[in-house]
Amino acid sequence: MIFAIPTIDDITQPALAARLQNLLDNKTKPVGSLGQIERLAQRIGLVLGSETPTLTHPQLVVFAGDHGLAARGISAYPSDVTWQMVENFLAGGAAVSVLARQHGLGLKVVDCGVRHDFAPRAGLLIAKVAHGTADALEGQAMTPEQCDQAMANGVELVRVLKGNALLLGEMGIGNTSAASLLMSRLTGLDIVDCTGAGTGLDAEAVQRKIGVLGQVLARHPHAAEPLTALAAFGGYEIATMVGAVLQAAAERRVIVVDGFITSSAVLVASKLKPNVLQRCVFAHRSGERGHALLLSHLKAEPLLDLGLRLGEGSGAALAWPLLLSACAILREMVSFESAGVSRQNEAPAAAR
Repeated sequence: MIFAIPTIDDITQPALAARLQNLLDNKTKPVGSLGQIERLAQRIGLVLGSETPTLTHPQLVVFAGDHGLAARGISAYPSDVTWQMVENFLAGGAAVSVLARQHGLGLKVVDCGVRHDFAPRAGLLIAKVAHGTADALEGQAMTPEQCDQAMANGVELVRVLKGNALLLGEMGIGNTSAASLLMSRLTGLDIVDCTGAGTGLDAEAVQRKIGVLGQVLARHPHAAEPLTALAAFGGYEIATMVGAVLQAAAERRVIVVDGFITSSAVLVASKLKPNVLQRCVFAHRSGERGHALLLSHLKAEPLLDLGLRLGEGSGAALAWPLLLSACAILREMVSFESAGVSRQNEAPAAAR
């Protein structure tokens, strides 16, 4: 099977952008005074093709998978935590579960390649390619066919989701390593600058992790293109997310990107189809080393900077109310003319 990359149109739309800017500039406020919220409002308006955008049935999807490289001691937690946390998500006890409830987000967890078999239940989607990826230090984490299948699963998943907004989350012990490897290979940055503490490694363990990841990069010198790098370094949750991002972009959904791992999936998707980035809202700058550099590479302007490094989609959920506010400003805030409010350096109407 060869994965068919969806067509993703350019949505620059100068005429609509000008109308949106004019609307924002004529609201009852100094020009630009709502700062990043105004830029966010324009971005959402362009994605949805509307001067009065409304976000409907938002879906927060947590993509889960295990990594063979985790056996190399690159994480502070054992691989079993992946499936245990999936159970926690489904039981409603995790941070992302709490935040999804608070903000009215539809929450789904996708088993993309967890080393565990789950009992069927509401909120769980099974798209398992295999029980975890292979050890990338011994060979490719995924075969090309497995990588294609994971991306195709992501496409199909999005096709049946309600709404016009996709919030990205993930779970997978070892997936900060996969993200660091993808970032280093696809941006040309040194692996040292791309690698952090992940789930909480101390300084010595981070240095060991960097050493392992350096060996992995040397093991795969020819994995330079987006899809060959994705197959070489994994994981199934990242590859499934790449497919989901591509399909969501093709459908002109607003894509809310969480932290480091979800940003690495967007990096891969954007290397395949640069117009993906037009649809993305980056929720936050995480505390994971490398994320700030990755955001800079993507020319992304994150909404929050709270030192988060949990993942799960927690940052995307926390940023969600800002997207709702940006849309409400466009739809509901009145203009100077309709409110009878004088503009800057303009005499009140009664004084004329």
